[in-house]
Amino acid sequence: MAAVYQALHRRVSSLACRLHSTYVRKMRYLNQLKEDDSLCRQAQTSGTFYLFHNLSPFLQKVGKKYLVPQLSAAEMRQILEKLQEAEQWMEKSVLIGCSDEHRPRFALDLGALDKSVIEAELQGSFTDLRKALFVVDREDSPLLASAQSLLRWHDSHQYCSKTGQPTEKNPAGSKRVCHASGVTYYPQVSPVVITLVSDGSRCLLARQPSFPPGMFTALSGFCDMGENVEEAVRREVAEEVGLEVESLRYSASQHWPFPSSSLMIACHALVGAQRAEISLDTLELEEARWFGLKEIEEGLKREPSSSKQDDGSFLPWFPPKQAIAHQLIREWLQQQSA
Repeated sequence: MAAVYQALHRRVSSLACRLHSTYVRKMRYLNQLKEDDSLCRQAQTSGTFYLFHNLSPFLQKVGKKYLVPQLSAAEMRQILEKLQEAEQWMEKSVLIGCSDEHRPRFALDLGALDKSVIEAELQGSFTDLRKALFVVDREDSPLLASAQSLLRWHDSHQYCSKTGQPTEKNPAGSKRVCHASGVTYYPQVSPVVITLVSDGSRCLLARQPSFPPGMFTALSGFCDMGENVEEAVRREVAEEVGLEVESLRYSASQHWPFPSSSLMIACHALVGAQRAEISLDTLELEEARWFGLKEIEEGLKREPSSSKQDDGSFLPWFPPKQAIAHQLIREWLQQQSA
């Protein structure tokens, strides 16, 4: 029996090593593409492309599913024949990843082309990213989010903040350089804390005026310069709902492209049950209130389309599974149920 266990252990260890080496090789290949311009240009001829139009991704609807097509370099050239300088357009693409087989993936924004022509030719449509993230497969959502963030960053950093001179993108899109000043700019993300507040038996959810009717979510806010995560959580909770955090714990993180490239740092925060009266900051929030276990269970089952009642009011519903706020709410529910 011991020999069987040893053999099984060796097989599992061997599989783990192969999986690990596949990941390492992929990461190192991506890094090579970022650093080696000629290698990246060569990769553009064999890679696949995700299309955007003014930062909206291209989707195709097949039955009830929304697919994110990956176009080959040859298919891209057929589209770009509408322009006189197709090769220059290919160089506008940005590297967003690669497959396990080392096939590079690029994103390209065709905002200067006629949107209707592309949609008709490819039989799909360019869709607002806020909608797209919640209708495509979960594997595609992070890729679309990171692609749009990188495309947006390049669009807003075409000039050097020091000299005012144009900056130049490298083929991979991993940086921009001002040759006049020698300054190199790298894409940056903004840290945001998103916090589910609980008093032990209830959790606090809020909504802003811009939210869809009925939607409630966890509190969130950008970290201030010089703050750590703990300080940002305590400050945001105090500012927005007037409560003092007694303890907190980290849950997970998620890249989020709104309003620009943000890193959502998700936490659970506990406040004292005896001091749980909400004092709302009306400049930030439209409403904030406590939800009990039953309300959370019902809200997680409810779809936005079914939340409207006969009198015109809306029952509460929560962000979908792709949002990290949903994960926080699920974790709280599981903890309470346990």
